[in-house]
Amino acid sequence: MTAWLSFLVVVLCSWSLRDFVVEACTCVPIHPQDAFCNSDIVIRAKVVGKKLMKDGPFGTMRYTVKQMKMYRGFQIMPHVQYIYTEASESLCGVKLEVNKYQYLITGRVYEGKVYTGLCNWYEKWDRLTLSQRKGLNHRYHLGCSCKIRPCYYLPCFATSKNECIWTDMLSNFGHSGYQAKHYACIQRVEGYCSWYRGWAPPDKTIINATDP
Repeated sequence: MTAWLSFLVVVLCSWSLRDFVVEACTCVPIHPQDAFCNSDIVIRAKVVGKKLMKDGPFGTMRYTVKQMKMYRGFQIMPHVQYIYTEASESLCGVKLEVNKYQYLITGRVYEGKVYTGLCNWYEKWDRLTLSQRKGLNHRYHLGCSCKIRPCYYLPCFATSKNECIWTDMLSNFGHSGYQAKHYACIQRVEGYCSWYRGWAPPDKTIINATDP
């Protein structure tokens, strides 16, 4: 199996696609903090060019970006020039507009290239909430050792001290929910994790508050 096919298999499995050829991309909801912590690279960038590459079974789109700021990945790749994604949206390829917006882009590094897709967290920068921007700068780092557990049906309870219960799926889906927009799950005293909204410095005396 070639290196490309090996990478593609990993991507398809991580994105929960049941078949190699699919009608639409299917992604598991993920809180922005988890998307941040699970990514090799997190940057703010503007797309300044694009080119369809012939590598891979269906082609790959290569976006040329102007990196504004890096939030994660300094040790791996301090400066990102290109972002790669599947050319087909059915395979979770991302469509980014050239010379129009600044984007928040998360991705993984494979053989020296940054790959992203619909199941990664990407968004126009001006659509991010103030809490999400603060999370990128500092707060998400504080919670990478915490576990955000999705709640699909009530009741939901934390099963360990490092869990925060994510309830956006009860009324929303994915990044659009209130917790995703306004809360970070950070570690407090004695290893306990709890939701933190961020209007004031974290109160280290509060522990295990799973309901924001």
